[in-house]
Amino acid sequence: MTYTNFTVETDADGIALVTWDMPDRSMNVFTEEVMNEIDAIIDAIVADAGIKGAVFTSGKETFSGGADLGMLQKMLGIFHAERAKDPQKATKLLFDGAGRMSWLWRKLETSGKPWVSAINGTCMGGAFELSLACHGRVAADADHVKMALPEVKVGIFPGAGGTQRVPRLADQQQALQMLTSGQNLTPKKAKAMGLIHEIAEPSKLVETAKAMIRNGLKPVQPWDEKGFKLPGGPIYSAAGANLWPPAIAILRRETWDNYPAAAAILKCVYEGLLVPFDTALRIEQRYFTEIMQSGQAAAMIRSLFVSLQELNKGARRPADVPETKFRKIGVIGAGFMGAGIAYVTAKAGIPVVLIDRDIEAAEKGKAHSDGLISDAVKKGRAKPEEKEKLLALITPSADYADLDGADLVIEAVFEDSEVKKATTEKAEAALKSSAIFASNTSTIPITALAKNSVRPKNFVGIHFFSPVDRMMLVEVILGKKTGDAALAVAIDYVRAIKKTPVVVNDTRGFYVNRCVLRYMSEAYKMLIEGVPAPMIENAARAAGMPVGPLALADEIAVDLAQKIMKQTIRDLGEKAVDPEQVKLIDTLVDKHGRLGRKNGKGFYDYPPKPAKKKLWPGLKDLYPQKKPEDVDYEELQKRFLYTIALEAARVMEEGIVTDPREADVGSILAFGFAPYTGGVLSYIDGIGAQEFVAGAKVLQKKYGVEFKSPKLLLDMAAKGETFYRRFDPYAGRAKEAA
Repeated sequence: MTYTNFTVETDADGIALVTWDMPDRSMNVFTEEVMNEIDAIIDAIVADAGIKGAVFTSGKETFSGGADLGMLQKMLGIFHAERAKDPQKATKLLFDGAGRMSWLWRKLETSGKPWVSAINGTCMGGAFELSLACHGRVAADADHVKMALPEVKVGIFPGAGGTQRVPRLADQQQALQMLTSGQNLTPKKAKAMGLIHEIAEPSKLVETAKAMIRNGLKPVQPWDEKGFKLPGGPIYSAAGANLWPPAIAILRRETWDNYPAAAAILKCVYEGLLVPFDTALRIEQRYFTEIMQSGQAAAMIRSLFVSLQELNKGARRPADVPETKFRKIGVIGAGFMGAGIAYVTAKAGIPVVLIDRDIEAAEKGKAHSDGLISDAVKKGRAKPEEKEKLLALITPSADYADLDGADLVIEAVFEDSEVKKATTEKAEAALKSSAIFASNTSTIPITALAKNSVRPKNFVGIHFFSPVDRMMLVEVILGKKTGDAALAVAIDYVRAIKKTPVVVNDTRGFYVNRCVLRYMSEAYKMLIEGVPAPMIENAARAAGMPVGPLALADEIAVDLAQKIMKQTIRDLGEKAVDPEQVKLIDTLVDKHGRLGRKNGKGFYDYPPKPAKKKLWPGLKDLYPQKKPEDVDYEELQKRFLYTIALEAARVMEEGIVTDPREADVGSILAFGFAPYTGGVLSYIDGIGAQEFVAGAKVLQKKYGVEFKSPKLLLDMAAKGETFYRRFDPYAGRAKEAA
């Protein structure tokens, strides 16, 4: 029998090699067709008396990325359509769909013949659950081989037996940590946990897997044998009593109960380990069906999987511009930002010239890359030869003539218009006519900077976030005259360095900084009102933000906030900034010398390591303090989320961001806006425009004009619209199809 996505070859020993290699796909994923073919392959191998066992592997560099979450979206679409007619039938359809993969893997492991998974590359989600259902598991000894069950990161959990097989193979503490974090496992770590049996040289991977079958691998899983005992002991034991209460407390501390999928994992493991395996799978299927219906799952799947993938593939890239293969990149300014840009460029394998005022400064910038890659080597995340290769790609220089031949030059000099003007003129004198010039400015409008260029069509903004090597988002900013070629090259570059681009039209603060400044401004207002600082920080964390606004202000630098306020007043007048907030920041900087983390004191004190930072006690002396019982803690959380979401709505109204996918993904990747909401606009859509506007009106009466809903939101509320309906990112695609 022939298959579309698989080949099956049986050797002289009667061992079938099942190779998964989907046509027209760079990575294998589970689709309905793939599932049907695996089902048929299991039946065929079981029916063939000449086959003693089977090895499952991939014909691609990776094993599999797991399920196509588009398949889950389709399942949810059917559920929602049916629920309006027959809720009970809809839930049954979702339950059956949710269990399809789980029971297929159960069919494989109880087929009576031994199966071995030969893991040759990245093996994620349902693919790792398939591997765990095999009786033997062998992974290639290579850096690119990673195994994980990362579903919790997109609002769901491993629902094809993952929550049951992992804690029956590994001890429960390690199992819970792996399942609730979605962490990647190396072959060495997976073997130490008991999740795989062997590690083999890549060239001997399949042969090692076949040898397991030839050597008499039992076609029975440990949990299906009489007398099976859980690693680490049963739930009701001394070990269990020491594990489960702290595990529940830690989960609440880390998630603030915002992630139902993470809580469902604990329930699945706890309840599943008390019952026989088939019953445990039913428990898992029940919880998976429940989580699939949650708003968090729908929003996170859309933003953190579907939209993120689309943006990473260049969804906003002009289609008629040929793709750029970068031969040389120039970076001007070897300070912290410029050095970071040079590092990520070289890490992507692209030669980069790093320019500064003198060779010593440029060499210092290159040393930053040396430090980063040396640290990676020290921690085992890179090899010594990778360090040599990366550093060889960075050429420090003080001569602008060395930019000749660059496809793209990124300016990352001091935030001063005159300095940037001089830099642009010097660079363009050395560049070929087709080269693109980009500014990494965070505050100065691109249109204004482009006036310094003789080729404004080739001038674009590429705004990185600090630290460059860790932050995954990049804003691509369009000036009024920026052409399609410049936009395409900028997106191609961001994709080449494996970061996510979002396209933003020109404005002060662009998109991300406007939202971040609202977040910190609201915290300043709370301090001035007398809200205790610990309540401010904890309320922000409870709302889902990864870093409290006062801690974030310290990271960015309190004196930088002061400079931004002063510049805003110069440009827009005294009324543009709350004078009480100016007074607060001036007091910290000018009176107390508290500049932020960089000088060890800001809103927090930063004692020498290993001591942890702590809020500065002097904060409580700046304003009369409210009693904690007089503060509405839930309202504090709401204020943070609403003020950011309202600013994002204004950005959409002004046409600064035009695609809701970019607004949502950008808000999560750049400053961690409550990921469980799916992002700023999904947060509003999830509440409903009408209810959100009503809530904002209440806050406006109590706390001021910052909570005034823009006309766009008022109109959406009146019409019952959502952002994804009003600004449908797929509308153009639908018209093309028609």
